[in-house]
Amino acid sequence: MGPFSNASDRAGRAFRSFWEVSAPALKHLRAGYRTFVRLLADMMPKGLYARALIIIIAPIVVLEGVIAFVFMERHWQNVTRRLSETTARDIAALIEFYDGSPATKYDDIIRIARDRLNLSMQIMPPGDLPEARPKPFFDLLDRALSREISRHVQRPFWIDTVGQSRHVEIRVQHSDSILRFLAVRTQTYASNSHIFLLWMVGSSVILLTVAILFLRNQIRPILRLAEAADDFGKGRAISDDLEPRGAREVRQAAAAFLEMRDRIRQHVDQRTTMLAGVSHDLRTVLTRFKLELAFMEESPDVQSLKADVDEMQHMLEDYLAFARGDGGEEAKRTNLTELLEEIHEEAQVYGTDIELKFRKRRGDVVLPLKRQAFKRAITNLVSNAVRYGDKIIIRVATEGQWLRIEVDDNGPGIPASERENVFKPFYRIDRSRNQDDGNSGLGLAIARDIAKSHGGDVTLGESSMGGLRAIISVPL
Repeated sequence: MGPFSNASDRAGRAFRSFWEVSAPALKHLRAGYRTFVRLLADMMPKGLYARALIIIIAPIVVLEGVIAFVFMERHWQNVTRRLSETTARDIAALIEFYDGSPATKYDDIIRIARDRLNLSMQIMPPGDLPEARPKPFFDLLDRALSREISRHVQRPFWIDTVGQSRHVEIRVQHSDSILRFLAVRTQTYASNSHIFLLWMVGSSVILLTVAILFLRNQIRPILRLAEAADDFGKGRAISDDLEPRGAREVRQAAAAFLEMRDRIRQHVDQRTTMLAGVSHDLRTVLTRFKLELAFMEESPDVQSLKADVDEMQHMLEDYLAFARGDGGEEAKRTNLTELLEEIHEEAQVYGTDIELKFRKRRGDVVLPLKRQAFKRAITNLVSNAVRYGDKIIIRVATEGQWLRIEVDDNGPGIPASERENVFKPFYRIDRSRNQDDGNSGLGLAIARDIAKSHGGDVTLGESSMGGLRAIISVPL
């Protein structure tokens, strides 16, 4: 047990030492991996169609790259090297034959080179070799042929693989002459190898084109479903010819969406019908109260009752408007400029200084809106500003694909910590914004609900005049 215990202790100490040394490196490695994943996610396209194309194209490109590399390394280079070696050996043999033959045999050597070796040989006067030509960046033939001539000929030489399209020129410096050789290009390297690469690339392009066409047909039902869901979320009309198509999972999702749409429509219709009945009954009671008060003699108590009845009617209208939402109103092409000018004109009855400004105005702004609902949302923001300020500015601007409407006032404003809470139904901050002025606590909630039904939102900030800034943003 003693030796075993000592060995275990040593192993434990070694492992702890290894962990202490490697733990920081592993931590940096994990951090680097997370950074790489985030960068890859940022670089990836966001659309489903583009991502699907990458999933199809990337493996094919990688596979073809590997095949091309292996082909170049194992076939093209080997064949070119062997052909260049054969040419270099032939030239070396001719030079050796030239060295051991008298001048009367030179014509025979040239004839043998032409007839048996398919080389054009010329004996030139002695002199210097030409300057080397600029070589292409990727010239496999030049490197292979130069290497083989250096190994077999072992004399100063000059080659030109780019000057002539069909031949390769080789000059070898001799003691009493310059030997010039012309070899057919196909004799020195594998000239038909590019056909395989072109065939591989061409067939891949054809297959990719067919795959992309099929992919578009598979993606189209998903895109139609996404557009229908976006239109439904923004309150726009959905075409009734939307049918589940495509793969089984896509058809299931489309059928579930259509079923959900029908259930929501049925629920909204039932709620609207119920609220219409409740509204009629409550208004009938309030109307009777008003008639009874109208026949009573004027007194402070009667005046107080009339004010209470008016406040109840106002609160009832707000409650019903909040519960009804947009009331099932369909979105239609609306001239926003005319609508805002109409709201501005109607708001003059408040007797408050209200100014309407268009920033970067370029003609009328027309977009699909539920006109009455959107008018109510902006009116709520304006009436809220009028309630607490005596100077109101309405600014309208387009920022990219969004419409932005700001309503500024110079009132007391709302603390930043409370700006999200005021969108809760019936929520009131303090006595400065209380119920005594007929405020039901639903104006901002109704405005945000309507803005979200258009695919936008309502946010609050600080006005440049020191009060509150209400911002309603909807997509164009």
